[in-house]
Amino acid sequence: MAKKLYVGNLSYNTTEDGLRNLFSGFGSVASAKIIFDRETGNSKGFGFIEMGSDEEATAAIAGTNGREFEGRQLRVNEAMDKPRRDRGAGGGYSNW
Repeated sequence: MAKKLYVGNLSYNTTEDGLRNLFSGFGSVASAKIIFDRETGNSKGFGFIEMGSDEEATAAIAGTNGREFEGRQLRVNEAMDKPRRDRGAGGGYSNW
């Protein structure tokens, strides 16, 4: 089963292919995604890697967390599911 990892403190020039290549040394990479700002299109400096198994994810964390990559010291750990915000009915007005 695949495991998702958070990768922080990325260089703003890092590409998804570069990230995939770094993590492929620790096993199969199911996906690599860098998060970009919607308005500017610039990288936000973090992303996610999905490794093929728990063992590969553990090896990837051990091998990359604190490692320098493209001039930045990476922060890598298991990704946490972000709770979805209830957007409600919309409009931003209440009837109280």
